[in-house]
Amino acid sequence: MKRKVIITGSSGFIGRSLVPYLLQRGYDVIALDKTVDNAPEFEAGHQCNLLDRERLIHLFTEIRPDAVIHLAARTDLDEKVNIEGYDVNINGVRNLIDAVKAAGTVNRVLFTSSQLVCKVGYIPRFEEDYRPNTLYGESKVRGEQIVRNSDLHGITWCILRPTTIWGEGMSPHYQRLLQALKRGRYFHVGRAPLFKSYGYVGNAIYQYAKFLEAASEHIDGRTFYIADYAPLSLREWTTMLAGTLGGRRIITLPKSVSTLIAKAGDGLNALGIKRFPFNSFRLNNILTEYQFDMSETKKICGPLPFSMQDGVKRTARWFLGKT
Repeated sequence: MKRKVIITGSSGFIGRSLVPYLLQRGYDVIALDKTVDNAPEFEAGHQCNLLDRERLIHLFTEIRPDAVIHLAARTDLDEKVNIEGYDVNINGVRNLIDAVKAAGTVNRVLFTSSQLVCKVGYIPRFEEDYRPNTLYGESKVRGEQIVRNSDLHGITWCILRPTTIWGEGMSPHYQRLLQALKRGRYFHVGRAPLFKSYGYVGNAIYQYAKFLEAASEHIDGRTFYIADYAPLSLREWTTMLAGTLGGRRIITLPKSVSTLIAKAGDGLNALGIKRFPFNSFRLNNILTEYQFDMSETKKICGPLPFSMQDGVKRTARWFLGKT
């Protein structure tokens, strides 16, 4: 009998690739998403907002899944005042746990969190060493705390923290980077390689599948990062993408000049011109390096199927095919 897996947030970036991947591996996949407009094209799917507790419990008791991969979340950083805007990341998790318990059949849950439970550049010393600097990050902290404090006795669970995941199917926000690289409107800031723990989406869905299949004693109650094992150089990655997309050679600007452009962007953003692509927040993210220790994830997942070069080629092919 096929193992029955519910995937929440099935129409999101990772979900849209994970659903067909698990179907190909022989799983009985049931998609759960608040919208069906962008849902993957396969039969077993249900529309449900995780904040609708009664419907969620009804679906779980009706479907009786063996496992759950929780991806659904609000992921933007737009909220600046009220964390309630990220309620799906908090009470949505609480409702999901209630539904898992009500089903009585679930033996494994993969809870997706985020690297942003800590500010970019801060590497936590232990699993609950939280340092969020956004309301989104704080909402994911609260979601993790709900999981850790829940009585999931008899159910194998773990928390997965994706870093920056890239590849075909990226959101419009990241597609703007590809467009800028294609049109020659991107520039390097200084000459440092800028190493970061990014993850190609083809490797990320492979890792999710491996956590779904791993021995319980190796993952139960633990937290892992989802990313490629070797950090990439932002300079090398963008240069390779630009070349594969047919863009012009990327120019390099000194940090001092980049800072002036960023401040100009801050001013334009303050005037309501939100789409100006460069500001101090963006500059700080570009210059901040971070490298997570991926050794524990590697123990579970083994070698990854795609190199950075593979991912760049596949991403460029997808993007050029849609533009």
